Amino acid sequence: MELGTPMVPNTITVHLGSPKTSARNITIPFIDYIKNVASSEIYPTWPENALRANIYAITTFALNRIYTEFYRSQGYAFDITSSTAYDQAFVEGREIFANISRLVDEQFNDYIVRQGHVEPMHSSYCNGTTSTCAGLSQWGSYYLASQGYTPYRILQYYYGNDIDLVFNAPVGNIRESYPGLLLRRGSIGESVRDIQTMLRRISRSYPAIPLVTVGAGVFNAETEAAVRAFQRTFGLTVDGIVGRETWYRMGSIYNAVKRLSELDSEGISASEARALYNINLRQGDRGQDVKVVQYYLDFVSLFHPQIPRVAADGVFGNGTDQAVRAFQQTYGLTVDGVVGRNTWNWLQSVYDETYAALPPASARNIYPGYAFSEGDNGDQVRLLQTWLNALSRRIPGLVALTPDGVFGPATRNAVSAFQRYAQVPVSGDVGPLTWNALVENYNQYF
Repeated sequence: MELGTPMVPNTITVHLGSPKTSARNITIPFIDYIKNVASSEIYPTWPENALRANIYAITTFALNRIYTEFYRSQGYAFDITSSTAYDQAFVEGREIFANISRLVDEQFNDYIVRQGHVEPMHSSYCNGTTSTCAGLSQWGSYYLASQGYTPYRILQYYYGNDIDLVFNAPVGNIRESYPGLLLRRGSIGESVRDIQTMLRRISRSYPAIPLVTVGAGVFNAETEAAVRAFQRTFGLTVDGIVGRETWYRMGSIYNAVKRLSELDSEGISASEARALYNINLRQGDRGQDVKVVQYYLDFVSLFHPQIPRVAADGVFGNGTDQAVRAFQQTYGLTVDGVVGRNTWNWLQSVYDETYAALPPASARNIYPGYAFSEGDNGDQVRLLQTWLNALSRRIPGLVALTPDGVFGPATRNAVSAFQRYAQVPVSGDVGPLTWNALVENYNQYF
């Protein structure tokens, strides 16, 4: 579920049998997989337009399996099977036809989408003679091409007029969607927003799961309640924590209720994709997200001299680029200067580990690595309230409150008032930017 604007993977892992058999898994270049399947499924003597239409269908079917993590969300360690009862034909070591190889080279990173959707559609197909289905007929495509139909018209004939083709999609390494760290109360980031978006759609089909707000990507009390209800509904350990098992079960149920692996899929719109998937940050970008990255990088750099310090000014300039690359180099990540989901998750994890190793006295005024929101309580909340209450005596417009250690509506209102004053996003939650602004303002006046 991490792909956003889908890319074509460098490799695909194929299970050489039906899903539950103990057959081998092999990982091969995606382009070679498409050549193998096309050479197994269709005849090289067919008209070129029929071959091209079938290659679009074959490629798109495979991408749908990868995009939805259809098998991986069920706990399997592969992307697709070689069984035609479930997927499409793949014969290890088979001969590849020269003309099919040439066509796949030209269009292996092109695929079919429904208009208004971003995900590769479930492009089901069958041979059209011994088996029929609601999707493309392979032999039917042969006859249509013989009548002069273009590849696109052939696809429209079988899949409807509301389809588009995506050309020259980017090719790259695709990581599993699970962020690799436990997500719990106080976690922040795009992975939390993923959870909230999936839960919101799932709750429409399972009303026992409360409707959650897709907001600033803060794992708050509302999100925790929805996660617990999801876990209870689907027989998981009810702890309110999203680990690997809960993450993938959530993705599997989300795929199922939206029918992403069916021809009549509800689909994912561009607006949903923006809610579900992060936009990579790179040199030239500006804004609050950049400032959060800079804040984390600057803190980590205090303990890793090879990472240059960076000012949290919200501008992704050359200095931030160098700091990101140094961080990526230090932790064995792809060194590209781009803060994608993997770099962000590593950065957050390193921040948390570094903070946890600090002596309590040194850590008191440093952002603890998790956000605070309504429903939280404890000494850290009381510290926030103490700062807010003190600042309310110095800064007009801020709200006074009693430091009782309980983050209730009054504290949320006080936080929102401070956020407006400090010109940070007004959410009522306390993440790294709000925390840092509170510390800076408190130190200025006291």
